[in-house]
Amino acid sequence: MDLPRLTHLQFIVLGMLFNEERSGDSIRTNLKGNAVRQTGPAFYQMMARLEDAGWVQGWYAKNEVDGYIFKERRYRITEPGRDAWQATRDFYLEAVRLVEGREIVADA
Repeated sequence: MDLPRLTHLQFIVLGMLFNEERSGDSIRTNLKGNAVRQTGPAFYQMMARLEDAGWVQGWYAKNEVDGYIFKERRYRITEPGRDAWQATRDFYLEAVRLVEGREIVADA
């Protein structure tokens, strides 16, 4: 089995985008709720790498709240991103299948 091309964090983010587009803020909030601590610049650098790899498409959308207009970064997964996510999922499912039924002993 070839190792997956996605990191665990990239896998989580692509999974969040699998069925719907989301804002960068929404993704960051979800990650924080799952104990992922990452600065804003680190998050957007990761998203830029996902864009450069062709796994997500990002754009700016204008929004208005209480008369204030602001831009937010939005993302959607691409077909190659879906393929990368599914290949990573399949890798780990196969890894689990290979150890099912075996006694796993963790070193103390």
